[in-house]
Amino acid sequence: MGPDQAEWGESDMGGKSVEPVVEGFGPLLVALRIRAGMSQERLSHVAGVSVRALGDMERGRSRGPQRRTVEALAAALELDAAGARELERAASLGRPRLHTRRAGAHAAGRSPAACADGPGTGPADGAGRESCAVPVVPHALTLPRDLRDFTARGPALARLLALADEIDPAHPPVAVICGQPGLGKTAFAVHAAHQLAPRFPDGQFAVDLRGMDPDPVCARDALARLLQALGVTDDAVPAGTDDRSGLLRSVLHERKVLLLLDNAADEEQVRPLLPAHGASLTLVTSRHALAGLEAVHRTELALLRREEAVDLLTRIIGPERVRREGQAARDLAELCGHLPLAVRIAGQRLAARPGESIAKLVGQLSALEDRLDTLRAGSLQVRAAFAVSYRQLSPSARLVFRRASLAARPDFSPETAALLADVTPRQAARCAQDLADAGLLQPHPGADRYRFHDLLALFASEQVTAEDEPAQVTAALERADRWTLRRATAAAALFDAGDRPGPARTDPNPPTAPADPEEAHAWLDAERAQWSAALERTQAAGRHREVVEVAEAMHWFSDRTLHWELWAEVFRWGVDSARALGSRRDEAIQLNYLAWACNKCLHDPASALATAEAALAVAREIGDRLQTGWALNYAAEALHRFGRFEESIARLHEAASQLSHLSDAQSRLAELSTLNTLGRQLREIGRADEALLMHRRSEARCEAGVPGESADLIGLYLASCRQHIGNDLAALDRWQEAEAPLRFAVARFETARMPAWCEPARLDLGHVLRRLGRHQEAREALTAASEALGRLNHPRRGEAAAELHELAGPGRRTSAR
Repeated sequence: MGPDQAEWGESDMGGKSVEPVVEGFGPLLVALRIRAGMSQERLSHVAGVSVRALGDMERGRSRGPQRRTVEALAAALELDAAGARELERAASLGRPRLHTRRAGAHAAGRSPAACADGPGTGPADGAGRESCAVPVVPHALTLPRDLRDFTARGPALARLLALADEIDPAHPPVAVICGQPGLGKTAFAVHAAHQLAPRFPDGQFAVDLRGMDPDPVCARDALARLLQALGVTDDAVPAGTDDRSGLLRSVLHERKVLLLLDNAADEEQVRPLLPAHGASLTLVTSRHALAGLEAVHRTELALLRREEAVDLLTRIIGPERVRREGQAARDLAELCGHLPLAVRIAGQRLAARPGESIAKLVGQLSALEDRLDTLRAGSLQVRAAFAVSYRQLSPSARLVFRRASLAARPDFSPETAALLADVTPRQAARCAQDLADAGLLQPHPGADRYRFHDLLALFASEQVTAEDEPAQVTAALERADRWTLRRATAAAALFDAGDRPGPARTDPNPPTAPADPEEAHAWLDAERAQWSAALERTQAAGRHREVVEVAEAMHWFSDRTLHWELWAEVFRWGVDSARALGSRRDEAIQLNYLAWACNKCLHDPASALATAEAALAVAREIGDRLQTGWALNYAAEALHRFGRFEESIARLHEAASQLSHLSDAQSRLAELSTLNTLGRQLREIGRADEALLMHRRSEARCEAGVPGESADLIGLYLASCRQHIGNDLAALDRWQEAEAPLRFAVARFETARMPAWCEPARLDLGHVLRRLGRHQEAREALTAASEALGRLNHPRRGEAAAELHELAGPGRRTSAR
């Protein structure tokens, strides 16, 4: 039933004619055409009959064409008089005996333009109206068969059943079922129609509007078919679309009918077919959103959940095979992207090969370049379902669709699509919305961003290969990369509060640039996949100075997002580019950044120690005390995690000594960081009193300020210092004093939107509150910290769970000592 027929494995409203095929005319026509040595296309051209109409005749769907059509075919086949009479006799056996019904211009192979109101351009009948070649009998619009293995969609079906139970005759309901290709819209609508059928005793009728065909069924034609199916005689069907629409509404006014309008092209095709009054229900399926239809109930089908996809596979191939290969079945569902069409095709392939393992098909589908080729079973093809929608797009929408597949996953903005397609952002936004309406892109809830279904992304990539020259693709990526990295550099620079020389910070489009750190943070987060992919390609392309500049700009921002494992990759690219440039100073800096990332983001002390030692060697070689201090600091952090406490503390003392000889702002910040780390390690080996002295010293330096650095930046150092002070006081059992500095740290990190810093401080505060006996406050703080640390995959997430367990336990300590 239209392009979505493939979504459930059948063709043309269920895959088979809904009536028995009349033997005679179809086979005779095929035999005569073959004997004449003519293709369908040639016979169509000579006889003046459309290829589609000719195909319907040969397959038995059009069993009794009118005499004029038969005469045209006989002349084209150059039949003698006897042959022409035999062909006419076979046709006459298929014509309805009661009265002639007209299918409309579309069935006769004419375009929608021929269905315009008023006299037709073809041969006219006695009433002066256009005569159509293919008759339609009332049963031709009956529902196609339901699928025995239909799966899932329970909530959506329940909503339609409820809608049918609460019909207001003044406003007969219309339900629009939409979604991307392959979701099973037709299958769902047919299944729903069969479930709803007992509620509509006056009939259930289905019309394929062929919305994805080059020439969709026009409303005038569809109206004629519906009126005839409802019992209106041929002579009583008006000529004009408006008159036919009015008659349909009049006929339905007193009837309780279910209409299924499948595969609608647009709103204008559907509107004339909708009842105005009465107890009828209309189901409309479309790949388009049909957003212009007023007062309709919308059901946008989603992808199957994994368990639903496995259930569908089970119903197709049987439970025993799925039980034997449970994990392979789940893997297969994932590789199909939970798309019903893809799962059905995979199931049909397996059903046709009972001896083949699911794992074998999983292995074949794992090859990205072959996945769409593999997802085919007979006439069912995922690629074909997508291609139908792609061909319907405008040239600009096709360009945006395929070029957007070059964007990094998981999602992209219209701005990125514009850069890749070399169109304006406004054009890209308009095309992206059109693509979403067509079901080819998935809009991101609450954000102006879009994503591909995995299989559609593969299809779009194929179109890039087929339609774009390699030089065009290279130019598109380079254009997008340069723009994206310039904005990323400018955005990240907003977090460097010091007035230090650095890379160029000019945004490529200042009017749309992030205006402050909050907007910059949002952009860098949303576009993380894009700018990191751009940086990787830039490094591979040998533009090393650009890579180092971006990595340097990202340094201060990275402190706010410790949970991003991406930072290890960013700074590793920075190291490689610095080495390619032969810049030893840049190499030392980037190695230190990488050591920091290994410690803080990857929680990998072995890599951190090796990287810090490499940074230390370079820094000492070039006599850079600042980088020497940082390298000692990061090495100490790694040694501490290995339990080599004395070595770690010795490194920190050496770092503090190196930095004390320097007076610039960056060295003062490095010294503050070193003092805080040294104090923490002293506390952790049981020397909390020494730790408190160290942190009080750091606090005094923060309160005095650091020339050349902003108050906001120093405020973050102060917050870190006070978190340590709170923990020092807690380690000394000075619980009451510990609360205030910890609350300060939580509030400051929260304001700065630094969850990787804020949540550990909240955990520390919850611990103190528990020891103070303030159980409700402790529970709130610990619960919030536990949830957030879990999301961050932070190594302290287990501590939060243990604290909550201790809080709930019978032996808890309820007061401070």
